[in-house]
Amino acid sequence: MSKRKIGKSPNTPVFYLKEEKGSCIDHHDGTYLGFWIYLMSDCLMFAVFFVTYAVLGKNYAAGPAPIDIFGIRDILVSTIVLLLSSLSYSFAMLASEDVKNKTVFWLLVTAFFGIIFIMMEIHEFAHLISKGATPQRSAFLSSFFSLVALHGLHVFFGLIWIFILVIQILKKGLIPDNRRRLMCLSMFWHFLDLIWICVFSFVYLMGVV
Repeated sequence: MSKRKIGKSPNTPVFYLKEEKGSCIDHHDGTYLGFWIYLMSDCLMFAVFFVTYAVLGKNYAAGPAPIDIFGIRDILVSTIVLLLSSLSYSFAMLASEDVKNKTVFWLLVTAFFGIIFIMMEIHEFAHLISKGATPQRSAFLSSFFSLVALHGLHVFFGLIWIFILVIQILKKGLIPDNRRRLMCLSMFWHFLDLIWICVFSFVYLMGVV
């Protein structure tokens, strides 16, 4: 029996795995959908805290009422600061089309406004506690501190996310993954602005009227 050396025929089909553009789009769509689901769950959590405040917000227990402790002028300033951070983030999104340095600049401006907002919130809490308006004083103060602190905690984590994203952009540039992260962070940051407008209107304005 003769031995034949089996080699690769030039007609042997060769199969390649090729990533289609559509699969990348589907991946991004899945990421955005997942993030929207997270935002909806976050919205439900805030709704629970708003309802809790609506139920307990009139229980002062012989303690201070909203009109006695809320400095509406300072709260208005902090609201403007947070809205400016939303505007600066919009500029970051516009710059992300092609300019890395401008994107980083506007992200840092956004972080600057966010830090000012957090500092003003901490100052407000310290001022209230120094006057004896602690969360343990009444159901109103407990629900107030819980709602406002929950929002502030979200802003704090948003700031951490901004700084991490700045590092990623400086290292890898405006790659598709970083653009996707920018978009998710944009939804998160504007969501926090919307929640704060609700807090400002429902808690502070209605509290002093």
